[in-house]
Amino acid sequence: MKTVRLGKSELTVTKPAMGCLPVQRCDKESAVKLLRAAYDGGIRYFDTANMYTDSEEKIGLALSDVRENIVLSTKSAAPTKEGVLEHIENSLRMMKTDYIDLFQFHNVKEMPDKNDPDGAYAGALIAKERGWIGHIGVTSHRVNVIEQCIDSGDFETVQFPFSYISSERDLALAERAKKADVGYIAMKGLAGGLLASNPRACHAFMNCYDNVVPIWGIQTLGELEQWLALAEEDPQMDDELSAQIKADRQQLSGSFCRSCGYCMPCTVGIEIRNCARMDMLLRRSPWEQYMTDEWRAKMNKINDCVDCGVCRSRCPYGLDTPELLKYMLKDYNEFYEAHKDLL
Repeated sequence: MKTVRLGKSELTVTKPAMGCLPVQRCDKESAVKLLRAAYDGGIRYFDTANMYTDSEEKIGLALSDVRENIVLSTKSAAPTKEGVLEHIENSLRMMKTDYIDLFQFHNVKEMPDKNDPDGAYAGALIAKERGWIGHIGVTSHRVNVIEQCIDSGDFETVQFPFSYISSERDLALAERAKKADVGYIAMKGLAGGLLASNPRACHAFMNCYDNVVPIWGIQTLGELEQWLALAEEDPQMDDELSAQIKADRQQLSGSFCRSCGYCMPCTVGIEIRNCARMDMLLRRSPWEQYMTDEWRAKMNKINDCVDCGVCRSRCPYGLDTPELLKYMLKDYNEFYEAHKDLL
């Protein structure tokens, strides 16, 4: 399996790696089996976060006996020194390890201040002095923040959504990080599932960037087998895959919901992360699954929106979420009327 050096951290990780957010949705037995199968298949880099409920605990159960053979990264969104230290201590306990290879500030809205004595960065520095963490990185969904973090020299790695429908500015981050010798970790390589029907193209796209490490969110053994098979085959970009990517970029590029979920919870209970991209789900996956009574109720919940603006203020991509939801409900109802006789 290919390996990539994560910039000046000097950490060497496998390409591909495993994003462990979905592991929290597995029961413990299934999660342990999945994580161990990933290890047995050759994956040596596992990325998680304090926020991912029991994901860290499951990693500890599955991989503590092979700890010296793997790279672990986790994250904390705590804004204070004390909060970061508490989270790191808990992560060590949950993952049954005495050190974390890479600690990352989680989904920051602005660059963490290295000089704030009571801030999150101060906590990370203390943890590093204690030997709890080896390296310091940052994750965000805001391109301007990641640009600042790369240029600052204060972070050894950055993690950002990166797929073949990313904007040109987003794509340029990979080269920017390479020039600064900052490790680049790519999350949401499937663009929140919109590209799940074309994993070969996604793999080939990542191959075009020798410094980028994709962390594929894996929840099932079937998904794991898919990525391991692609790692073995290692498809490169060719005319056919390039044409598929061009077509997807024309259809999907621009302002759309990435299903990151940072807008949630909704004050009136709307399932924003899926409802706000319903048009793409209907047209890029089997649409019948979204025509059930359950899904119709979820979509009609949009009518309860009070336009409080909370979701709009939280969106890292600057989407006008209430307006987007209204459009999605209209499109959904029109789609339903056009297809209901086929149900």
